[in-house]
Amino acid sequence: MERDLRIRWYDGDTSSRREVLVNKIELGGPCNGQVTFQLDGIIVAPEGNPYSDCWFTFQGVDNLNIQGSGMFDGNGPSAWEHCPVCAATVGFYGTNNAHIQDITSLNSEGFHFLIDGVDGMTFENINITAPGNSPNTDGINMENANNIQILDSNIGTGDDCVAIGQGSTNINVTGVNCGPGHGISIGSIGKVAEDKSVQGVQVQSSTLTSTQNGLRIKSWAPSYPVNVSDVTYQNITIDNANNPIIIDQTYCYADEQCPGDSKVQISNVKYIGVTGTSASPVAVDLQCSNSMPCQDIYLENIDLSLTGGGQTSSSCANVNPTYSGTQNPAPCSQ
Repeated sequence: MERDLRIRWYDGDTSSRREVLVNKIELGGPCNGQVTFQLDGIIVAPEGNPYSDCWFTFQGVDNLNIQGSGMFDGNGPSAWEHCPVCAATVGFYGTNNAHIQDITSLNSEGFHFLIDGVDGMTFENINITAPGNSPNTDGINMENANNIQILDSNIGTGDDCVAIGQGSTNINVTGVNCGPGHGISIGSIGKVAEDKSVQGVQVQSSTLTSTQNGLRIKSWAPSYPVNVSDVTYQNITIDNANNPIIIDQTYCYADEQCPGDSKVQISNVKYIGVTGTSASPVAVDLQCSNSMPCQDIYLENIDLSLTGGGQTSSSCANVNPTYSGTQNPAPCSQ
């Protein structure tokens, strides 16, 4: 049995779409058969930040399709100045085997899409948009997520385009245009004892433009022991991004001193074919933990010049990378 929920306010002509204000919606499973959520209009969140978690919530709805030419408008400008952590636009909890396609998310109050406890989800041809100065507007933020694909999508936000959090495995990001935002990030991780390892992440054939960071792995310092392993970045174009390649194992709040080492073990990370320009002189910045040095870090055919001309450099701590092919900037001194 297939269940349909359709939101549609026009007849084939996108210029006739009408905006409709929609209050909080929670859809809970389990459901029998496939569930289709068809969005062909523009739905707008209430002003301010009236919800503590998500505007739209899908809880335990397996075999879910969200599709259509429509838009979630999170009405973020009405909330950004009034909440330290604003509500996500769409949250998925315990929702397995889902496919989200062709949808636009505009100006979320907090995260655009939040994934927690999900196994099997594909985002395809998604457009996510928020100003570069909007706070905490991650495009797709996940934790405890398995078998996630993000394909052929445009993501520009005020925070991470994609944030891969604790407990996430088998993540594939392909054909994503990221920018503005903070880049594509693994972490932060290790903040609490319950954090689980991240394993099996592949980011490929993607472009990052004018982002605060490029390809970033970050762990708290000090932290609880956990692992990040089996990560591959391949065929990545960087255009005027700060910190194009960065491992940061000294992550903590900006106004605090980090009082100890990260206990996060980062291993088997490959950077293959990362090219373009860096907005900062240090294009490859690998700052690993003193007590848990990074293991098996590999860089092949890296070519990152300084935006506007000039030479970039590498900076490394507690890591002994392996190199192959072109290396611009030059490898770290051993």
